[in-house]
Amino acid sequence: MTTTASTVPGVPAPVATEGSAPARRRRRGADQALVRYLFVAPAAVYVLAFFGYPIVKNLVMGFQAYDFTTFFTGHAPFIGLENYTATLTDPIFLRALRNTGLFTIGSIIGQFVIGMGLSLYFRRRFPLSGALRSMLLLPWLLPMIASAAVWRWILEQDHGVLNRVLTGIGLIQESIGWLTTSDTALISVIMVNIWLGIPFNVALLYSGLQAIPEELYEAGQLDGATGWKSFRHITLPMLRPVVGVVLLLGVIYTIKVLDLILGLTGGGPANATQTLATRSYEMSFIEFDFGRGAALSNILIVIALLFTVVHLRAGARAAEKG
Repeated sequence: MTTTASTVPGVPAPVATEGSAPARRRRRGADQALVRYLFVAPAAVYVLAFFGYPIVKNLVMGFQAYDFTTFFTGHAPFIGLENYTATLTDPIFLRALRNTGLFTIGSIIGQFVIGMGLSLYFRRRFPLSGALRSMLLLPWLLPMIASAAVWRWILEQDHGVLNRVLTGIGLIQESIGWLTTSDTALISVIMVNIWLGIPFNVALLYSGLQAIPEELYEAGQLDGATGWKSFRHITLPMLRPVVGVVLLLGVIYTIKVLDLILGLTGGGPANATQTLATRSYEMSFIEFDFGRGAALSNILIVIALLFTVVHLRAGARAAEKG
């Protein structure tokens, strides 16, 4: 039974009872909110358990003397910033930081330039274009450690396919130690990572190109914007949001590449391909100094976060000006 508002002046309207329409609407809204929370709860629990806890645990380990004996004794004393001090003063740290920068920059530039060129090429309609685009995805679908094993065989000094081909056509006289020489090891790893990252760039850039209306190019042709002018004044501005996503994800992914380098060189020769990711792995699972390994991985996380913030702010400024 519902109540009605009082018509007597000065007498307050009665409060809605449990069976009134406003009460039913509030109860229905609360039930709907509970259902929404129940649907979100499994995903939230999964994220907290498998992403949140490892990150927090890693941050805590960076301030502890956490080594192999901790697994048996459970004793990991707090040592403050000693792990970070030892990591930053490690003679290999600066070389690993430099290699990480070169590896990331070289890989991103190569992947993006080749990926953009292939995306523009496949934008043209021709027979078997769909089949060729599908084949381009194969390097991306293969397990990285399997790709590393194949490329290690290709780049092998004595019996590798690449040296045999180059020797056969007369470009080189002696076999080159692509992965065993300090001068060429990092370049070789970068080239392999470029090969692996091209499909990702093509997939995103090609989808962005498909979203650009053809009418813009037709209008540009009337104004004389063809070829490079069309690419500069139509394609690039319209593709800017996609380019931002490709570069951001590419850097975050590349800066933490581990299994490819381990499969090809293991960080050698003479630390020529040692990066922050491989050095963190080496500290943790070879030297069993998990505290220093966690500290170095935390530094890597901070570097990635700083790049993300700078990139997003630069993109926001460009969007405001554009």
